[in-house]
Amino acid sequence: MLGMADTQQAEEQVEAAAGTAADKRAGRRTASLTKQIRAFADSHGGSAEGQLAHIGRGRVRIALVGANGEWGNLVADSFDSAKEAATASGITLQDDFDGDLAAKVRTGRYEWSRMAGIQVGGPANA
Repeated sequence: MLGMADTQQAEEQVEAAAGTAADKRAGRRTASLTKQIRAFADSHGGSAEGQLAHIGRGRVRIALVGANGEWGNLVADSFDSAKEAATASGITLQDDFDGDLAAKVRTGRYEWSRMAGIQVGGPANA
């Protein structure tokens, strides 16, 4: 028969194992984000800048702008993971997505069509 101390010790071991598995998953996700950010930078002029923004439920958007003006987004499961991936990838993080960073973004017909299609006579949003 298990005593109170034995039960508590068993519960702590289960929690530690679950925490370790979750930590490993988070570490793999951060490493994957780092690779994706590096690949983006490499394929868009060799460097990139980014900005981190909370998007709800603990998730964080990593907005990326390449040296050639191309842009994209990734989503991280936490702010710490996003910041760690961005730092490890070597990109420059900006505090805001306005001013100089926004001016570097190059948009094409698709973006203009999607952003203002209804207002500016683009394809119907049906």
